[in-house]
Amino acid sequence: MKKLLLMCAAASCLTAFQVHAQVTTTPSAATDPAMAEFKAARDKIAADYKSAKAACDAMKDNAKDVCMEEAKGKEKIAKAELDQKQKPSDSNARKVAEAKVEARYEVAKEKCDDQKGDAKDACVKQAKAEEAKGKADIKAMKK
Repeated sequence: MKKLLLMCAAASCLTAFQVHAQVTTTPSAATDPAMAEFKAARDKIAADYKSAKAACDAMKDNAKDVCMEEAKGKEKIAKAELDQKQKPSDSNARKVAEAKVEARYEVAKEKCDDQKGDAKDACVKQAKAEEAKGKADIKAMKK
């Protein structure tokens, strides 16, 4: 008898859970226009990155590396800007600034690979100095 009562109680709990799950579904992107727009923008960013990456495939050596870094940087910046547009805040504004600083540094560092010796060292030093200045500016945004 106890087994029967226990099984009935378990079955009724499962049924109640299933009904609750069906009633409380989250709204899909199709019903929320803002979410659909956000998703479309994310898809566009991904498509732009993919096409930029494909354009880089035709290049060779360091030019290809520079092109790839530029494509990655543009993608990171676009995603950060989209997040800022979706949920404006000081934190997201800093993330946009950080993405821009990081992208500029990575591209500059990659461009330095074309040079040799002292010129390359000076180029890398300049890129690091610009990155440090950008990071200092971002820190100033926090205050």
